[in-house]
Amino acid sequence: MVRDYWHLNAAPFDGTLEPATFYMAAPQEEALARLEWLVDERQRFALVVGAEGCGKSHLAAMAVRRLGGLGAEATLLSLGGLSAGDWIEMLLARLPLDAASRAEPLRPWQKLENRLRENTLMERTTALVFDDLDRAPADAIDGIARLLGAAEPRFARVAVVATATPRGAAALPVGLAERAAVRVELDPWDARDVAGFLASALVRVGGRHDIFTPEATATLARFTGGVPRTVARLAHLALAAAAGDHLDRVDAATIERAWRELAPDAAPRSDVPADDLHEPAVNPRVKVVRRLFG
Repeated sequence: MVRDYWHLNAAPFDGTLEPATFYMAAPQEEALARLEWLVDERQRFALVVGAEGCGKSHLAAMAVRRLGGLGAEATLLSLGGLSAGDWIEMLLARLPLDAASRAEPLRPWQKLENRLRENTLMERTTALVFDDLDRAPADAIDGIARLLGAAEPRFARVAVVATATPRGAAALPVGLAERAAVRVELDPWDARDVAGFLASALVRVGGRHDIFTPEATATLARFTGGVPRTVARLAHLALAAAAGDHLDRVDAATIERAWRELAPDAAPRSDVPADDLHEPAVNPRVKVVRRLFG
């Protein structure tokens, strides 16, 4: 009903991690710029830190595509929920080893070292992107620390990118966290980012860019605090509510009603000044990062 009412060819706020649904807001652009610098400058480790719902997993998936575009052999492994002993086998399964290499009677770590050596000899970076490092089993933490600390030539072109929550990052072994050449704080979106995301998502599926009124967009940004996952969920509910009420556009009152359904016990976020919501300042960090790391 919602798609028909708004004349959409797909759900605009489905929360998938597909590349097409990725929105390049200022925090995401900054993060990817820093990860490009990591590979360009042959640094070893970047740690991306963000609260739950701020888009770390989606960024990790896009980092694989971006770093692969720079010529790296890039692969992604989510470490959350893995059992001890599983991580390296799963990592090898994601690397493009030939049949003979997979069949060799070697320990998994030796197979990994052989692949790293092959890429180094071809002057190709191996970019290993690990999502949820703070939820990894102990043996994975130890193995990644070994990758980062090894001085042998075969590890010279290894770049590791890992994501974690602020609390999880603080609990990582001190020696591991200190090895990060780049630490990226993945901030929530400001009101301009939220407005851009809503318009982009709607246009992507054939809708009008202005279905959400400016007042509705500002209210949505304030209630959600700019957390991307919550922004998408509230936008989805509001779009359905407005369709049910046969409205021409989603207004602020509909956002408030949808918010009560999404978080009935939560108060709207009030830590973003109202002036910033309606006239957000241009985020200067991306230009700064491009100068420092580009």
